[in-house]
Amino acid sequence: MEYAGLRDFLEIPYDKLQDMNLEAKEQRATRVSAAAIEEQRRRYLAEEKRIKAVTVCFSDVEGRLHMLDYDKRFLLKSADNLTFDGSSIRGFTVQQESDLRLVIDWPAFYWLPADIFGPGKVLVFATVLNRDGLPFDADIRGRLKAYTESMFAKDGTIANVATEIEGFLFKGTEAERHYPETGCFEFISKGGYYHSLPRDPLRQFIDTAAEVQRAMGFGNEKDHPEVAPSQFEMNWGYEEATIAADQIQLYKLACRRVAHHYDVTASFLPKPVTNVNGSGMHANVSLMRNEKNLFHDKQGVDDLSQVGWSFLERVLHSAPETCLVLNSSVNAYRRLDPNYEAPNQIKASAVNRAAMIRIPLANERSSRIEVRSIGPDANPYMLIYTLLKTGLEGPTPDNDDAEGKRSRTRFLPDNIYDAMRNFKTSKWMIDVLGEGVHGKYLEVKQAAADRCPRALGDLIKRGEVQFHHEVTNQWLWGQF
Repeated sequence: MEYAGLRDFLEIPYDKLQDMNLEAKEQRATRVSAAAIEEQRRRYLAEEKRIKAVTVCFSDVEGRLHMLDYDKRFLLKSADNLTFDGSSIRGFTVQQESDLRLVIDWPAFYWLPADIFGPGKVLVFATVLNRDGLPFDADIRGRLKAYTESMFAKDGTIANVATEIEGFLFKGTEAERHYPETGCFEFISKGGYYHSLPRDPLRQFIDTAAEVQRAMGFGNEKDHPEVAPSQFEMNWGYEEATIAADQIQLYKLACRRVAHHYDVTASFLPKPVTNVNGSGMHANVSLMRNEKNLFHDKQGVDDLSQVGWSFLERVLHSAPETCLVLNSSVNAYRRLDPNYEAPNQIKASAVNRAAMIRIPLANERSSRIEVRSIGPDANPYMLIYTLLKTGLEGPTPDNDDAEGKRSRTRFLPDNIYDAMRNFKTSKWMIDVLGEGVHGKYLEVKQAAADRCPRALGDLIKRGEVQFHHEVTNQWLWGQF
């Protein structure tokens, strides 16, 4: 029975939401004191009576977003003692060492569209700590945040990232989880690139999802259907690295919620359908210091500075070893197919879109490199952290080796087993992630691969969907 008038939970108009979220992001980007922001947010939560709960988010080692709803009053009293069972998170802790802590990252605070996420809630990201209060090694978001803060503290360098994330829209809710029974996905549109008409199902989804992202302060630039049937892409401007990674998580969450609203499924599997283009997550990366783009040099090759070329060369040199981070699922290796515009060549080019890295035509403000070989299911924190650390500190080929590699075409692994082997034996990736996280990540990737056919073949197999890290559930993995 409905009791109208008994509930008065927070619902904010979209235009006001956008202003509030953009202001919060500006505070974060300009590094306003975290203590000052905490005081401001606590005061707001205490005074805003229409908020009932705070959704606290963190991500596991594979990049799955986990959410805990805390009663607002409880959170305000107990924010220094938020604990959870890490043994229930794949790749985190074992049962006998299960307790972990969450520390609210108050600047990473979002007001939510009530029609999509429900009224009376706000969302905030958290850092994961061990029982002893030290950083938890598998919290890659915390690792990325600490790394970028150390870059800024050293000489004022800021890492900027903008991603272009593609996805598919399929008929029915939870289409991925029903795939083992149906064996197929159904498109909702076959219009293709730029040809989806206003108000058709795909365009309606894109319009609504873009409105939600604008309201959450994403700073949208453009959105459109992509090449494959029922495929979409939405883009927003560059952000500081940790903000960009948070927005990737929220982008996928918002798309899935909007899709559910329309009784369809937003899927970020890299290659869910045979014989059509897959989905990627191109990552545009640049460095800035004192408001100057360090990647720009009008006299440089392709207008890219020596700093930019050095960064690029390091990323290319370690490409076979980092591939498992950039392409983190069995299904991701289907996308690296040159017959479908796949960027599987370990090279850089200003024009060749089959190259792993493209150097886009740009001006002083927008000079960057575009890493194109990334699947949309990659852990955004691990991905960005790995690219930054590799580009700035990674091993470099000697001159003879570099010339030799430039003169021949090298390719990324075309299956997860080769990628795991490269990753496993990589001293550099052990250095990037630490021995413990390197082993945990390899273990969860091996577990998924072992549940899928070893040879990809031509057709999508049920296992690579059923046991995908963004699709599977606790019950299913408990069967093994």
